[in-house]
Amino acid sequence: MRRREFLGWLTGGVIALPFAAGAQGLKVFRVGIFSAGGEPIPEVWAIFVEALRELGWIEGKTIIFERRLAYNRLDRVPDMANELVGLNVDLIVTIGSLAPLAAKKATSTIPILMTAAGDPLGMGLVANLARPGGNMTGFSLMAADIGGKRLELLAETLPGLSRVAVLWNATNPYATAVFKQTQAAGQTLGIEIQPLGVRGPDDFREALEDGLRSSALIVVEDPLTTDYRGQIADFATRHRLPSIYGIREFVEAGGLMSYGTDLSDLYRRAARYVDKILRGAKPGDLPVEQPTKFDLFINLKAAKTIGVQIPVTMLTRANEVLE
Repeated sequence: MRRREFLGWLTGGVIALPFAAGAQGLKVFRVGIFSAGGEPIPEVWAIFVEALRELGWIEGKTIIFERRLAYNRLDRVPDMANELVGLNVDLIVTIGSLAPLAAKKATSTIPILMTAAGDPLGMGLVANLARPGGNMTGFSLMAADIGGKRLELLAETLPGLSRVAVLWNATNPYATAVFKQTQAAGQTLGIEIQPLGVRGPDDFREALEDGLRSSALIVVEDPLTTDYRGQIADFATRHRLPSIYGIREFVEAGGLMSYGTDLSDLYRRAARYVDKILRGAKPGDLPVEQPTKFDLFINLKAAKTIGVQIPVTMLTRANEVLE
């Protein structure tokens, strides 16, 4: 065998090592998927799985997922975290903000990866974003004044806007922080903010009906509200209530517009962190990444149904316009 061919074979063998796990008797890694909500968004999950596949991790062959989903029954969250620890998984991948809080309480040794947490510093999940230390790292949704920016976009779309309802999960520290941001922005803009805090699925109907006393609606994204994005968007459209959401998946479900981080991008990057950690990197040495890019999506079909004329300035700034 020529030297170049040998080096190519050797390099290829190292890169493809996870593929050979079963055949060579090497370790098949077990990864916990942990959320206080329900199933991950299918399109986003598919991107995550494909990104892992490109890195050599194939479900059922080189990696096994242990799913623990609380379906918004918060009393189950601590027990599920302890179950994953009891299984001695190699990594716990958390979704949202409540799951990493529970995972952190359950273990200080098993690596924990946040895929879309809220405010890791403010919630005490990590001590430092650049070098988190401990057993946790990942990706944050939090950005300075994201709540205020969404309110400004609504005000630009609806001149003379005076009262806006904000729907958020009051059990989630991240969602609560965004609500407070929105309140502060409302004071600056002279817009009254109507709080619609919910704590579970049974609260949505009363909260949304109460929100009809306002002229528009802001929905803060988290596993609870995202699980019910279709019902929320449908309610707003049927009642001709202009609304803005935190992620594009609400717009794809029929909502008017969204402004926030691209979840697909977060999960694609999260797959790279999974790869690094399973190959031996310490979570505490990997920086917690914050969003740097925010996307605006507009649903013109919903705008027509609601009777809202989207300003040309908004349309030109949108990353994508659904027609």
